Amino acid sequence: MIFKQQYTTRWHDTDANRCVRPTQILVFMQEASNHHIKALGTDLDKLRDEEGLAFILSKIRLALHRPLHAFEEITVETWTVESRGFSFNRFFRITRDGEVIAEADTTWALISLKTGDLCKVDSFNFGFEHESPIDIGLPLRFRVPKTELLELIGERKTVYSDLDYNMHMNNTRYADMLCDFMPYEKTSQIKGISLSYLHEASFGSTVKVYRAENDGKFSFRTVNDEGKACLEAEIIL
Repeated sequence: MIFKQQYTTRWHDTDANRCVRPTQILVFMQEASNHHIKALGTDLDKLRDEEGLAFILSKIRLALHRPLHAFEEITVETWTVESRGFSFNRFFRITRDGEVIAEADTTWALISLKTGDLCKVDSFNFGFEHESPIDIGLPLRFRVPKTELLELIGERKTVYSDLDYNMHMNNTRYADMLCDFMPYEKTSQIKGISLSYLHEASFGSTVKVYRAENDGKFSFRTVNDEGKACLEAEIIL
């Protein structure tokens, strides 16, 4: 079943170009998925507090087809597709007057907050009625060069305004973080963002941000104090 949610974009969702920021696009999408799950009878807060389980985003590909501006009426569509193993797959589409604005596909894991173990897809029945996947027009995979071939562009600390209820940086915040480490004039040219979440950025931690630019795209890797990669990303212009 395709679940639909209506929203009105806000002035505070927009950037200096008067376009809705990629992070806010992700917020609209994930708010719709939260409503979808709740409409099927699962309260995410109760899932966490009573069963000790949480959905964690593993990968996302976001295609930006057209700009959005303030005070526009949009429809956010979301649906699941057949999943197996430990990966829950979900798609998104945003339309404005029937025109497709953005699309995304995502891979999620259901994790035990106590043990860190992953739960199999068939361990729980959330009532999802699966639909067909779509091609959002971005490469299925991307490769970030070795860290030594990247430029250390800066550092980023995880602070209060980043946090979700797991005390980690909320996954929607990463798009803004990466844009902060891009030349401003190129942020308006973004057509696609692919993010692979490897390790959480916990409250108070600092990561080093590495970047490379070539062939009309930016490659990013963030690395924590232990030398572990936390995020790998590609932004296509």
